[in-house]
Amino acid sequence: MFAVYASAIDKDEPLKGLETGELPEPAAREGWTTVSVRAAALNHHDLWSLKGVGLPEDRLPMILGCDGAGVDEDGNEVVIHAVIGERGFGISDRERPTILTERYPGTFAERVAVPRWNLLPKPASLSFEEAACLPTAWLTAYRMLFTRSGLRPGDTVLIQGAGGGVATALIALGRAAGFRVWATSRSEEKRVRALELGAHAVYESGARLPERADAVMETVGAATWAHTVASVREEGTIVISGATSGPNPPAALTRVFFHQLRIVGSTMGSRDELAALLKFCDVAGVRPVVDSVRPLAEAPDGFARMAAGDLVGKIVFTL
Repeated sequence: MFAVYASAIDKDEPLKGLETGELPEPAAREGWTTVSVRAAALNHHDLWSLKGVGLPEDRLPMILGCDGAGVDEDGNEVVIHAVIGERGFGISDRERPTILTERYPGTFAERVAVPRWNLLPKPASLSFEEAACLPTAWLTAYRMLFTRSGLRPGDTVLIQGAGGGVATALIALGRAAGFRVWATSRSEEKRVRALELGAHAVYESGARLPERADAVMETVGAATWAHTVASVREEGTIVISGATSGPNPPAALTRVFFHQLRIVGSTMGSRDELAALLKFCDVAGVRPVVDSVRPLAEAPDGFARMAAGDLVGKIVFTL
């Protein structure tokens, strides 16, 4: 079957290890099933895999892709939960939960094998392309906002780094949930786009805000951390799920303890949260922000676009 996969690890030039071509069909496993992929979305995780983050060389070649939607063996339209082994489903007692592409082949292929438990019905109101965007970036945003932040409707949330998949999801979900949404970006184009997506106000990265936010959603890391810590109110919350610009900024501990800030880590989300996200999108009419859609055979172009940071929303591959 046709697939997009990592054939080598290169920390400095990760795209050198990206290949397209024929690989074996998914292997049968007890309690697993095969999904014919209709659409799959690109994540930064796929770039990190090419750098060897969570993917050692002894597991190569590895089909990339965490997110996907398609048709199961019974003809049902489904969305794939990317965490394999949650609550022990589909793995042995000796294995630990993992995400697709770290131990098991991912969704950038004609077919992918996952535990049956990992499949959720795709709402008819969502296209395959829209549904494929949800299991990683949008699920991460859902958990940050609704499980980890403590925000209530009417509260102000600051979203750093508008443009990326998680940030655009935070803007759309936050607006639909009744939060006052502020966003930052170095790019004027991305600030304009953030307003179109539902942000109430946008600011240049590092700009002084009219007032401090109740919570800050942080996925950028080193480049925005000082501004994040300065921009949250007394006893406010910082929720962090990524550090694309670097993981080790100055901690600003004095401000953290003097202002009694809460710093909360957040990673992905559960199958139950993905089910809730699908229902929320269906009922509220929220739709994932799609930067571009292209055939899976053109995946290298999509990877290059993400590596350059030249996107707003998700890049989706179709089969």
